[in-house]
Amino acid sequence: MTDPTTDTTTATATATGYDFDAMLQTIKDKQWSLADIDWEAPGAELMTDEIRARLQPFMADLVWIEHVGARGFAALAKKAPTPAIAEIYRYFHAEEQKHANAELALMKRWGMLDESGAVPEPNINVRMAIKTLDDFGDSLPLTGLATLIPLLECALDGALVKFLLDEVPDPVCHEVFRHINSDEARHITVDFQVLDLIGAGSLHKLMIESIGNLKPQVVLGLIIVFVPLINKMRDNIVAMGLPEQKLYNAVKRFSSIGGRGAYTHRIPAFHVLKAQATMMVDRTHPYHRFLADPLVKATSYVPVRLLGKPQSWTEALTHEPIAS
Repeated sequence: MTDPTTDTTTATATATGYDFDAMLQTIKDKQWSLADIDWEAPGAELMTDEIRARLQPFMADLVWIEHVGARGFAALAKKAPTPAIAEIYRYFHAEEQKHANAELALMKRWGMLDESGAVPEPNINVRMAIKTLDDFGDSLPLTGLATLIPLLECALDGALVKFLLDEVPDPVCHEVFRHINSDEARHITVDFQVLDLIGAGSLHKLMIESIGNLKPQVVLGLIIVFVPLINKMRDNIVAMGLPEQKLYNAVKRFSSIGGRGAYTHRIPAFHVLKAQATMMVDRTHPYHRFLADPLVKATSYVPVRLLGKPQSWTEALTHEPIAS
C-alpha cells in the first residue's frame, strides 16, 4: 500500500516546480575523485613560508568544518521528505567528506602535515559541533537542520573558499576548488529548494515540528555550540585579511536566496537564523558583546576529555588520492 504522506509530499514537490530527480542525475554525472587531481603538478613551490604559516590553522579548521557539514547531511538523509532528496543528501554527505580529504591532501602537498601525515586536531568549537550533531542531529527537527546547513554553507564555506582562492597561488588549489565550488553550488541549490518544499507543507505541521518537537535543552545546546563556532570562524578569517564586506555578502546570500522561495518565509527557523546571521556579520551589534564573545571565551575552557573520543566516522579523513 502506498504511504499517503509520501504521496502528499511528492505532490507538493511537483507543485513547487523543482525536479529533484533531474538534480540527482546531475549529481551522479558530476562526480569526481581525488585520483582525478595531479597532486605532483608544479605550483606547490609558489607557497611561501609566510603563506603556509598563515593558512595552516585556517586549512585545519576548513577540513573539520567539511565534516560538520557531512554529519549534517547524514542526519538530513534520514528525515528527507522524498526518496530522491534522501539519495541526494547521501551523495552530499559523501561529497563533504571528499572535500575534507581534498583539503587535507592540499595541506600535505604544502608541507602543513607532519611526517606521519596525521590529521590536525579540530579546535574545541568544532569538536563540540561534531559531538552535538552526532548526539542530537538525527533527532533535530527537519526544519531547523535544513535551515542551519545552508547558513553554514553560505556564510562559512562561501567566505572561506573565496578567501582561500585569493590567497593561494598554487594552480592545483584552484583546480581542486573548481570541483568543490561546483559541488557546493548544487548543495546550496538543493538546500533552498528543500526549504521551499518544506515551507509549502501544512502550516500546522510546520509549527508543531518547529516548536513542539524542539526540547529546551537542545535549543540551549545548539546556542552554546554553534554561536561560538560561527563567531570564532568569523573573527579568524577577518583577522587573516578577509574584508568584512565579503563576509557580509556571503551571509546576505543566505537571506536573498531564501527570500526568493515562494514558501520559505513560512519556516520559523529561517527567520531566526537569518536574524542571527545579520547580527553575526555586524561586529558592533550587542549580540557579540553579550552572547557570542562570552560563549567563545567560555567554550575555550571546556576540557577536551569531556567530549570523549573522536567519532568513528571522522576516521574517513585521509590525504591519499583515493578514487571514490
